[in-house]
Amino acid sequence: MNTKFSLLIILFLQVLFLACKTTDKALNTEAIAPSSFRNADENSQADSAGIALIAWREFFNDAILQRLIDTAIVHNMDMQLAIKNIEAAQQTLKQAKAGYLPDVNLQVSANTTRPSDNSLNGLSLNQFLGSKHIEDYTAALALSWEADIWGKIKNQKAAALAGYLQTEEAKKAVQTQLVSYVAQGYYNLLMLQAQLKIAQQNLALNDSTLNIIKQQYDVGEITLLGLEQAEAQRLAAASLIPDFEQQINIQENALSILSGKLPEAVATETTLDKIEIPQNLTTGVPSLLLSRRPDVKRAELAVVAARANKQYAKASMYPSLTISAQAGVNSFKASNWFNIPASLFGTVAGGIAQPILQRRQLKTNYKLAEIDQEKTVIQFRQSVITAVGEVSDALIALDKLEEKQSIALNRTSKLQSAIHNADLLFNTGMANYLEVITAQSNVLQSELELAQIKKAQLVAMVDLYRSLGGGW
Repeated sequence: MNTKFSLLIILFLQVLFLACKTTDKALNTEAIAPSSFRNADENSQADSAGIALIAWREFFNDAILQRLIDTAIVHNMDMQLAIKNIEAAQQTLKQAKAGYLPDVNLQVSANTTRPSDNSLNGLSLNQFLGSKHIEDYTAALALSWEADIWGKIKNQKAAALAGYLQTEEAKKAVQTQLVSYVAQGYYNLLMLQAQLKIAQQNLALNDSTLNIIKQQYDVGEITLLGLEQAEAQRLAAASLIPDFEQQINIQENALSILSGKLPEAVATETTLDKIEIPQNLTTGVPSLLLSRRPDVKRAELAVVAARANKQYAKASMYPSLTISAQAGVNSFKASNWFNIPASLFGTVAGGIAQPILQRRQLKTNYKLAEIDQEKTVIQFRQSVITAVGEVSDALIALDKLEEKQSIALNRTSKLQSAIHNADLLFNTGMANYLEVITAQSNVLQSELELAQIKKAQLVAMVDLYRSLGGGW
């Protein structure tokens, strides 16, 4: 009879195991990268590596910019928070790795009980021990261990590992953004300094013209209207200087804050026109984005973590096998507490617990984990699309800004020639003051626009570097 009962128990456990075995259909998490970037020429993608593999110290060779980026990486508050998140994730991962170990507790207790004299225990104590109370002293080690039959601990560990790796990618993402922000801010500072110099030179030119017009007004060659228009033009040029000085200070403050420092001046050793844009900004193959872009990699790891959490939620609905043991010393007299081996005791137990009815909580947790996994897959695919789009945007910006710069350079050259001719004609009386003022105004706007275009090109270059996953 005992043999038949044992066989029935084994058969029941086998059927239960087969019923609980996971047969989830894996989600298609593949994010297909395009064969080529839009707006990229063939030579740009011929190099499978691309500029993303260039270290930022080599990509940005300006010593001041390198120092600013270095300081920002060390002292920026967002970077410090990202590092702390990594440390926290490390602790969670260590805890998950210890999931296979049993729980061990040391239990030491001492108690005394005084039952009622009219109770059965009270009468028994008086009869057999001649005492009205009973004492109990115990010192024991208790052990509890759950067999990882359905992979609950394994999936907890997998989810923790993916979470840790996500924090690593988050730190890289913060650094790529930080490098980009510092570089863009630095180039904007150089542009503002160039525009300030242009405004100062234009103001000096306006002063020179105004002096000539004043002399002509004194001798009656032009009217008061002409003098007032020249003075208004000079004031318009002068008003640009405090505006650029204000923007320079604000940009310096922003760079200081990015570097984790209080606002201060930023010394520069170069000018905007001396910064060269590399001609061969290779993008590499688009599939490289999946391994180089920290945000894309983080989204991919989120899918891994969600899958592990779903498996854990499903395993929670299955039976759990727990083995427990306890051993130590026990005595109802303090004097005999550590009388070895008479006071030694030990127990071993094993049990299977199958959740039956928990108000649908376990099933709901599983369904929510399943939905969360599907969401992470969608987010991963969206991150790939966004990354590819950012690369394409940077490429078209570089292409069209190069065309725009060529036009602006030609226009500025012609306007500079025009202002020279206008000055000669004005001095010989063959051109009036309006032509001179108009020429000066046009040159000012064209030179300021040329500085803006150069800065926009540098920003597009930085955007391309960041969007390809460079900077960490």
